[in-house]
Parts: sequence; C-alpha cells; structure tokens
Amino acid sequence: MLEGKCALITGCTSSIGSSVAHILALEKCNIIIHYNRNEEKANNLKEELISKYNVKCMTIKCDLSNNEEIEEMFNKIDYVDILINNAAIELTTDFMDKTYKDFSNVLNVNLVAPFILSRYFGSMMYKNKWGKIINISSNNAIDKYSPSTLEYDASKAGLISLTHNLALEYAPYVNVNAIAPGWIMSSKVSKLNEELDGMLESEESKKILKNRFGSPDEVATLVLFLIKNDYINNEVIRIDGGSL
Repeated sequence: MLEGKCALITGCTSSIGSSVAHILALEKCNIIIHYNRNEEKANNLKEELISKYNVKCMTIKCDLSNNEEIEEMFNKIDYVDILINNAAIELTTDFMDKTYKDFSNVLNVNLVAPFILSRYFGSMMYKNKWGKIINISSNNAIDKYSPSTLEYDASKAGLISLTHNLALEYAPYVNVNAIAPGWIMSSKVSKLNEELDGMLESEESKKILKNRFGSPDEVATLVLFLIKNDYINNEVIRIDGGSL
C-alpha cells in the first residue's frame, strides 16, 4: 500500500497519465494532477479519484516549456514522494520542415522539464530518505528511429541518460528508473488509427511479437511495480510487446 504517499504525475490527463493516477490512487496514494490545457478533464479526473478511492487530490496547471511556471508549480506543492515524468509532446513533420523553435520546444517539455522537476523534488525526496522517480521514455530512444519524429526521439534518448545520472546523484535513497513504451493504444493513437481505417495498428502489429498494441493500463501496472520494488534502480525497461 502507498497510503500517505503523494505522487506528482505530469501530463496526467493523457491516457497513460490518467491510468497511472488510477492505479496509484487504488493503492491509496494521494495524487497531484498536472495539466497544461485541459482543465475540464483534469477536474473530472480529480473528482473521479476522490470519489472512487477516497484519496487526497489536487490539480495544478503548468506550461512545462516555461521555467518560471515550473518554479511556481514547485512553490505550490508541499511535498512529493513519487514523481512520474510523463508529459511529452511530439511533432510529426518532414525533416526539412523542422525549425529551431519546434526542436527546442519539444526538448524543453520532454527533457528539460523532467530535469528541473527531478532536481526540485528529487532533492526533497533525498532529504526524506525515500522517493521514486520514473521517467516515461520510448523505444524510439533505443532503436526505433524516424526523421519525422527526430526531436521526440532525441528528447527521449536524453531522458534515458538523465535517468542514469539522477540514479547516481540520488543514491541510495531515491530510485530512478525509466520505462520505454512502444505502440500504446492511447486516445491519440486510437484517433490516428481510426483516421487510417485501422491500417496503423494492422501494419505496425506485424512488427511486434505480441501482434498487438499495448494499453495504457499495462504501462501503469509497470509504473506501480517499479514503485513497489525497492531494489530496481537505474534501469530502462521496455514495454513494447517484443518490438522487432
């Protein structure tokens, strides 16, 4: 049980973020719901978690590309035991159409923000001699490459490097691990699949040993496992069904 612990989940209104929130709240962990744009969805999730699991829950708005807003968010939070760096943005554009602004914005949200948040809250966890930081990376960071998502891939690869360095910095009290999902049937992927008449899932599943996409709940289950297991540290765990 994680009763009394408090988890900050960035990008909490996303499919994976909300699934993580539910599975941690089921364990009686209090939840801080971070969002940037979808206030209504964040508030609905908050009410759902409170009514269903009887946990403490708050929402907090923050543009993770803005360092000042990250500092403001930190100042509004009393303490965090668990940090899930889940928020991410992805651009799918032709390589020659990519700009400095696009590239830097993706890195700011996907990599710089996790660094800042891990510095703030990791230090807090270290002082309390207990904490878990889990970075949601991608198998794009390991061996799945595409010039159309170059900035996303680079940011997720950087997040893996950040994971290893944070594990060294915060040992022995704070466990820092990364999860590298493959194709997950999130709301965004589901919508894209529908637009392509199911061809996305049909074609990409052929490259996966399990012959299917994963679910947000399967990622959330792995997050909970890493939080509960105190002897797994400094690891990157793929969850991609055996992507070829």
